Amino acid sequence: MKDFLRELFRTSIYKRTQGRVIRQVTFAGLALAVAFGCWRLNQTLGMNTTIAYVIPGILAVVGFWVAYRIVNLPRFADFLIAVEAEMNKVSWPTRTELIRSSLVVLVTMFVLAGVLLVFDAFWTMIFQTLKIL
Repeated sequence: MKDFLRELFRTSIYKRTQGRVIRQVTFAGLALAVAFGCWRLNQTLGMNTTIAYVIPGILAVVGFWVAYRIVNLPRFADFLIAVEAEMNKVSWPTRTELIRSSLVVLVTMFVLAGVLLVFDAFWTMIFQTLKIL
């Protein structure tokens, strides 16, 4: 906890040139969550006083700073750098491969749904017949 608090008040960026994209995206996600939370707090307070704007504003500034520092914590930043390195190794499918694979999945799901419909109808008929007897 002591290391976290020390890192929270630093202004330097850990390994500035590595993992920039994934860190920016992670920060944007965290900042969006903070902004939404502060907006909801403002809506919950519902007053037209300055308190309804000051408290969420202060929390937003603090939340943005914490989000910025979290993506620069050494352990978390190293994790994000490793994630970006692994994502660069992925061979992404072409558009035609993606469409073909998606169609295979959709057709398989519809066939499986049909088979389950037949089984369900069969067992429903059997149990209805046994119920009558």
